[in-house]
Amino acid sequence: MMLKKRNWLVALLTGLLSVSFVLTGCGGSDSSSSSTSTSGSATATGSASAEKLDPIEISFFIADPGQAPTPDNKIYKRIKEELGVTCNFEFLVGDKNQKIGVMIAGGEYPDVITLGSDTVSKFTGAGALVPLEDIIEKDAPNLKKHFDPYKNKVKDVTDGHFYVMPGYGVYYNDFSINVNEGPAFFMQKAVLKDAGYPKVKTLDQYFDLIEKYKAKNPTIDGQPTIGFEVLSEGWRDFCLKNPPQHLIGHPNDGGVVVDNKTNTAEFFWDKDYAKRYYKKLNEVNAKGLLDPESFTMNYDQYIAKLSSGRVLGMFDQHWNFSNAELTLKTQKKFERTYAPLPVVFDEGTQDYYMDRPVLNVNTGYAITKSAKDPARIVKFFDALLTEKWQKILGWGIEGEDYKVDDKGSFYMTPEQRVNYNDQTWRLGNMAHTLWYYAPKMEGTFSDGNATGPGGQPKEYYDALDQYDKDFLKAYGYDQQSDFFSPAPENRISYPAWQIDLVDGSPASMANTKAGDIATKFLPKAILAKPDKFDSVWDEYVNQLHKEDIQAYVDRINDQLKWRAENWK
Repeated sequence: MMLKKRNWLVALLTGLLSVSFVLTGCGGSDSSSSSTSTSGSATATGSASAEKLDPIEISFFIADPGQAPTPDNKIYKRIKEELGVTCNFEFLVGDKNQKIGVMIAGGEYPDVITLGSDTVSKFTGAGALVPLEDIIEKDAPNLKKHFDPYKNKVKDVTDGHFYVMPGYGVYYNDFSINVNEGPAFFMQKAVLKDAGYPKVKTLDQYFDLIEKYKAKNPTIDGQPTIGFEVLSEGWRDFCLKNPPQHLIGHPNDGGVVVDNKTNTAEFFWDKDYAKRYYKKLNEVNAKGLLDPESFTMNYDQYIAKLSSGRVLGMFDQHWNFSNAELTLKTQKKFERTYAPLPVVFDEGTQDYYMDRPVLNVNTGYAITKSAKDPARIVKFFDALLTEKWQKILGWGIEGEDYKVDDKGSFYMTPEQRVNYNDQTWRLGNMAHTLWYYAPKMEGTFSDGNATGPGGQPKEYYDALDQYDKDFLKAYGYDQQSDFFSPAPENRISYPAWQIDLVDGSPASMANTKAGDIATKFLPKAILAKPDKFDSVWDEYVNQLHKEDIQAYVDRINDQLKWRAENWK
């Protein structure tokens, strides 16, 4: 697919929620220091309604795989006792588009669904969603303050209604980015340590290190060492398709590269710089560094391989494989976890992997027309957007899940950190499924504490294993995000991957067809004999050019122009 929502969705529900502000490719003006948010203009403490609300059961459809919380989960029990709400979750099983198609065809929906930029127009086109602006204006003061600075951004561009409550991108007070959850070329820390902790700049340097380490270490823990892995299954095919834009020094705009000066996009899959990357992968494959199962494995198999500790490198977004790192850390294989490297083609190119925080437009909870009491559901989300509940959802229960020192700073004991990073423990003791997709505070509370453990600089550092502390020290860094160049100012229209192509439109159909062509031909080109690469590439480009790619580009450029005019 050309447009990729940063689907930290799955990873953070089942994995590493402890690592700072994620999603939407959060970045800061300086990756190693605090910044002051200009977006979090709402009052941080909020105000819950004093009105006594009737008990309600809310059905949720989570459009990603996941595990239901345990029946005795202590946070959901507290929510039921104090807010009168019982949350019933259904998770995606099987193909998402098929599930959505069946749902829309039947016209019956759960009360609340999670949406992304790739699915919004399917539901709005079916008239399945409840407009929220009037309900929020009347009944939800916390949500109103939260989203007021973004009125034009949250509106549906086709009819002007507010349907989807973004889960991420609204920052309060000060914030710091300790871990960038976005894209990078990742490399095992053991490889970098073995090479003397070099600062890897170019793609050639990256693969040279992998080649040398694999030659010295043909097996790891008795299994064959895998030099480079490529995930290409389903919507996660961004691991295969997105690297060229970063290698030329551009941020993640999905299937296009946008000129920041002119605010115009170009389709890049057929460009010479894209060819340069895939030709390099063809060379890597010829050397035996590429996993031969890259283009046939599914996501679970990918995570299993990373979890084994024998994969030296891959391009990915950190949220997408954090489960594997949790497994490695549990096994005390810290040297087999990964460092992010902002690799580019040429020495003179400035990397642009880390971006500044953006509102995660079109990604979050929406209320469907099947809900019997939409206003009651909105009031529930409004109640959650108070500091009391944000602390419970982000940190847990004071005294049980975290402690407060004599200066009022939140911290965790070693035992509490182990619990927080244990997926089984979370199912009974945290409400991350609900919290992850819901509107939330990011940054810091009014008392100066971060809204989650990973955003608390001291807690972030104290939670690191000694291996990771020594690794960062060897580079002269304080945190993982220091590997990246500081994020420049986002252009007003950024990012293009959030743009809704409108289901069934020429742009959407071109997107789908081009994606299918790339999925077919890119693996063929990468796995071809080196002397056959050019002919396969030419066939790939010819097939792309038979499709109405211009319809896709025109839609992107129309929306970039609209954003520049309306998002100022």
